[in-house]
Amino acid sequence: MSSVFKALSDPTRRKVLELLRAGPVGAGELADQFDVSKPTMSAHFAVLVAAGLVEAEKQGRTVTYRLRMSVLEEALLSFAQTFGLQVSRPAGDPPTRQHNGEQQHD
Repeated sequence: MSSVFKALSDPTRRKVLELLRAGPVGAGELADQFDVSKPTMSAHFAVLVAAGLVEAEKQGRTVTYRLRMSVLEEALLSFAQTFGLQVSRPAGDPPTRQHNGEQQHD
């Protein structure tokens, strides 16, 4: 869980997650949204992948990233519960995951 919060602690990584909410995006297209070097963005992507917040799919020389919503949901629920907030999913609402830009139930 600490790797998730480490990943969320950086504004660049939070912006990457925000951009991925619309669906899968190529690494180059994502990197173009930021005024930092490609190696710096690569390091940000690695942190997000290690935390399980995004998944990377490599096809040839192209890497596409997609948001893993279920990991983010679990982290936020855990964080809220740490502070005694009574937050839970609605009854019968299973965890969701983002795949190919679409939300799917597990």
